[in-house]
Amino acid sequence: MANHKATKKDVRQAAKRRDRNRYYGKTTRNAIRDLKAITDKSGATKELPSVESMIDKLAKRGVIHKNKAANLKSKLAKKVNTLA
Repeated sequence: MANHKATKKDVRQAAKRRDRNRYYGKTTRNAIRDLKAITDKSGATKELPSVESMIDKLAKRGVIHKNKAANLKSKLAKKVNTLA
């Protein structure tokens, strides 16, 4: 690492962003896992919009690619629709 003030600041900022992105990603993965574990359709349909919103925010922030977000949302919607 260079000993420039701007470089040191950039390293600090990157670490902060990395921690924030890891937090958002992990929180969303946990929400997806919990949604997949729900067995009744009414509970799953109630929870689906909030999880889709979290996925959209990850894509907007650049944590995941927009196509990955679309694939995740599609698979979750399909899973919720197949519940009895």
